[in-house]
Amino acid sequence: MIPFLRKRVLSSAVPLVCVVLGVFFLARMTGNPVDLYLPLSATSEQRAEFSAAQGFDLSIPAQLWNYLVDAVQFDFGTSLRTGQSAASMAIEAFPVTLQLAGVTMLLAITGALVVGSLAAYRPNSVIDRIASLLSMTAASIPDFWFAIMGVLVFGVSLGLLPTSGTIGGPEIWILPIATLLIRPFGVLVQVVRGSMVTALSAPYVKVARSKGATPWRVIFGHALRNAVTPVLTVAGDLTVGLVNGAVIVETIFGWPGIGKLMIDSILQRDFAVLQAAVLLTAVTIFALNILVDVCHALTDPRVRLAVPA
Repeated sequence: MIPFLRKRVLSSAVPLVCVVLGVFFLARMTGNPVDLYLPLSATSEQRAEFSAAQGFDLSIPAQLWNYLVDAVQFDFGTSLRTGQSAASMAIEAFPVTLQLAGVTMLLAITGALVVGSLAAYRPNSVIDRIASLLSMTAASIPDFWFAIMGVLVFGVSLGLLPTSGTIGGPEIWILPIATLLIRPFGVLVQVVRGSMVTALSAPYVKVARSKGATPWRVIFGHALRNAVTPVLTVAGDLTVGLVNGAVIVETIFGWPGIGKLMIDSILQRDFAVLQAAVLLTAVTIFALNILVDVCHALTDPRVRLAVPA
């Protein structure tokens, strides 16, 4: 396990470094913050004073070096917009995104296990065909289109649900979770069905049926236990995608998570907050990928045995 874990950490660290460097350079391509935060009537002395105070007067290599040195010390500077610590703003917003992603994946996995298992129990039946059609449709619908249609129909036309914000009761969760839920649910139903079809044809299932086991016990007591490994692997990858892809949902619904914080920071050229938010997200995705790989290796010894020491 140790050689496997060491190799996965080293291979995953390379994209992490690329993301950190990439966001540093791409952020500075959006423009000079001086043009945004100072009035048009600002004198050259005022512009130079602002640049010097924020470190923008230094060369790009010098700014990069200072950023890396400070990042190692968990110091990402202060926000140009609010004057708050950039790290504290990112840390404050991130749990909101994790809550949204966690609830979404819990519902997606639970629903997919039930629907996919029932569809696989009788292949080519009416239930199987309906489940396959709905899951493929759900996996193909773009998130932004579903979110906009949800706001238009249930928020504007019918007035049943709030269109944005986090103030209110459970109804504020419905549209954001439904938007994030639809694609993972569709993908996981297909994975569960395919894995369960193989498991239900295994000899131990035939033995259980010959002993008079009920269909529910055959599905959820015997087959599902042995078919869950690929489901967990795909679910882990989808969770990583949710954390990384919540930008659209948080922007449309005004959800104060890390995705909306990134968008606001880009629009306001708030480099410190943007860099802190991206680094926190990248580290979280890095940790989730390692966790998924470890769980996969624990459930399937062939994975870790394939890695040379």
